[in-house]
Amino acid sequence: MTPSLLRVGSAAGFSGDRIDAAGPVVQALAACGGPAVLIFETLAERTLALAQLARRENPNAGYEPLLDLMLRPVLGTCLEAGIRIVSNFGAANPLGAARRIQALARDLGLRPPRVAVVRGDDLSDAAHRAMLMQALGPAAPAAPLVSANAYLGADAIAAALRAGAEIVVAGRVADPSLTVGPALAHYGWAADDWDRIARATMAGHLLECGAQVTGGYFADPGYKDVPDLAHVGYPIAEIDADGHCVITKPAGTGGRVDERTVKEQLLYEVHDPAAYLTPDVVADLTQARVDALGPDRVRLSGVRGHARPAELKVNACFENGWLAEGEISYAGPRAEARARLAADILRQRLAGLGGLRFDLIGVASVFADDDGRWWSSSSHGDAHDVRLRVALNHADRGAAEALTREVTALYTCGPAGGGGVRTSLRPRLGTASCLVPREAVPASFFIVDEGSAT
Repeated sequence: MTPSLLRVGSAAGFSGDRIDAAGPVVQALAACGGPAVLIFETLAERTLALAQLARRENPNAGYEPLLDLMLRPVLGTCLEAGIRIVSNFGAANPLGAARRIQALARDLGLRPPRVAVVRGDDLSDAAHRAMLMQALGPAAPAAPLVSANAYLGADAIAAALRAGAEIVVAGRVADPSLTVGPALAHYGWAADDWDRIARATMAGHLLECGAQVTGGYFADPGYKDVPDLAHVGYPIAEIDADGHCVITKPAGTGGRVDERTVKEQLLYEVHDPAAYLTPDVVADLTQARVDALGPDRVRLSGVRGHARPAELKVNACFENGWLAEGEISYAGPRAEARARLAADILRQRLAGLGGLRFDLIGVASVFADDDGRWWSSSSHGDAHDVRLRVALNHADRGAAEALTREVTALYTCGPAGGGGVRTSLRPRLGTASCLVPREAVPASFFIVDEGSAT
């Protein structure tokens, strides 16, 4: 007997995504009935390092800071309707996230959910240090390590779901694995069923960035118009027993799902369409088909798969000094000339620090570079509304603070008419990546004791 169609809905594409995104997705999943999973993808490359810094300050922190706001409106409906939740909410503290979810359920008067935690991605401890430094080689940082996390695959997620977990909390897993895990658990595919796993991987890839595939990152007025982006709906993938999927979104929401939005997201961040590397499979998109089935319904098929890589990617983040930034605005006639003069003053006042970057926001910023080539080569214009930004990365906090003071002093010491000064100083992180043998990073899961909520 063929298992029922699996529906997977996306409710977040990064940490800081909209907190009301899950509502319409959960309503749509509940209305359809049948097996359904809600995923939250909330980890970018450096989010984990920031989470580790937060955990240093508070041992109970280090997980997704918006967890309560994202889950509170939908947790009850998910538990009642049997919609499982899979997320990388855990960041640097998956157990802390799991306990918070249990406490949230208790606060809402809900029955205790069965929560599983995926572990194995964190390689920042002393036991892994030698392997990590060897793998990083010349890229190994001399500065203190903040975090090191391997991109785990879907196996532990699938195992947790098979064990009856209603909510799975992970740290660093590959984004598509949040979808592959439920598909593996639901359909019972073999671990080497590369074609089906590759198709589920690309379904997860279409979901992982939230509203990007429903028109958010696609929209370009007058060229690629998207209706009602203020109320854009987040995507749902209907995954069949062979891994093929249909991408849709909740009825009555804004945005759009068509062949173009799906094709853009399909190729987003794919370095080689013939060999898209993930921990679960190497996906081949060269024969993929994207077909519109109707309004806001697009089918992806034809993806093939090859054996998964023997190694896993690791991102290591390390302390990298202090980042100081300062901004000041100039307006009216000769505003750009005054902004450039302010930059010259700062360059002289901060001579010897090195590494200063200047941008004229609205004139030369997006296309600029740290070396100042665009600044020196761009022609002087007559912009009447200019904001000067200067930034400095420095190992010494005191040196970095000098920039913030000098920008503030431009109020009266600089060119005429400057205003709206804003400065900031924060620790900066550097990153390096490497590959480690898969067998050196065993992943597992455990079910959190219901009595451990704090």
